[in-house]
Amino acid sequence: MPKIKLPTKSPRIDMTPMVDTFAVILIFLLLTSQMRSPEPANVDMPFSISETPIPDVNSMTFLISNDSKVYFNVDNGPDTTLKFRRKILEEMGKAYNIEFTDKELTLFEKYPSPIGLPIQNMKDFLNANSAERKNMETGIPIDSADNQLSMWILYARQVNPNVRATIKGDSETEIPAVQKVLNILQEKNVNRFNLVTSLEAVKINLDEIQK
Repeated sequence: MPKIKLPTKSPRIDMTPMVDTFAVILIFLLLTSQMRSPEPANVDMPFSISETPIPDVNSMTFLISNDSKVYFNVDNGPDTTLKFRRKILEEMGKAYNIEFTDKELTLFEKYPSPIGLPIQNMKDFLNANSAERKNMETGIPIDSADNQLSMWILYARQVNPNVRATIKGDSETEIPAVQKVLNILQEKNVNRFNLVTSLEAVKINLDEIQK
């Protein structure tokens, strides 16, 4: 009696669970990742071989462009409920007789990029759109007659005594512009600071090391 042959079926791979898993992972990464904050000026940083990390919190940053414009940024500290940026702008407003609204203070608190303009133009800056803001940033005044950068440093340190200075300059920035920022920091008793550079690849000659 002949054997009954059962019909054979080709194997089928269901990719639906794998696709669903990848979709969930992608959504998670998009929701949790932080975009790099745009900067008001393109800075081509000089090279160095140091690997010292820059602190993510308790940091005030001075960005110096190749045309010697100075920009200032400061974080909210280790806990955003402290609202350091908001408090610093409030103190600057008191010093220059400028009353900022709650909306303007909130905008400044959440603004992701360094800011470089006279404090007198800050209200217009915060209420302008992104295209208008770019044309308004002429750099923070650092002249002896109107040294607003010194005031930003003063109130940043008063609001957050643990704040540390970081300087990020362009490789083509003129030395006098950097020296001015350093002098202002020293006037405010800030003698320790970080310099941001691009990491340069170092070639190691094993023969020289062995000698």
